[in-house]
Amino acid sequence: MAATAKTRSVTAHVPIEMAERVDEIAQRLNRSKSCIVKLALSAWIDQEEERSRLTREALVDVDAGRVIDNQAVKAWADSLGTDSPSLVPR
Repeated sequence: MAATAKTRSVTAHVPIEMAERVDEIAQRLNRSKSCIVKLALSAWIDQEEERSRLTREALVDVDAGRVIDNQAVKAWADSLGTDSPSLVPR
């Protein structure tokens, strides 16, 4: 018999419009509202962990002096709509 994962209930008050969207998605996918909320929360946690990891990596680059001048980035961005865009600053 497969082991059952331990769970804990989490309660949150959400705007009515959001709750209605969860209801609609659950009905459309023929899944429970609980399943939809678990999937959404799991995706958000994964996204937040990745954002945090990337931020820590970026701060290591900053501490090591691996940065690009703001003016170089602005000049590059301004060139994107032209006939001869600049190379990505490094």
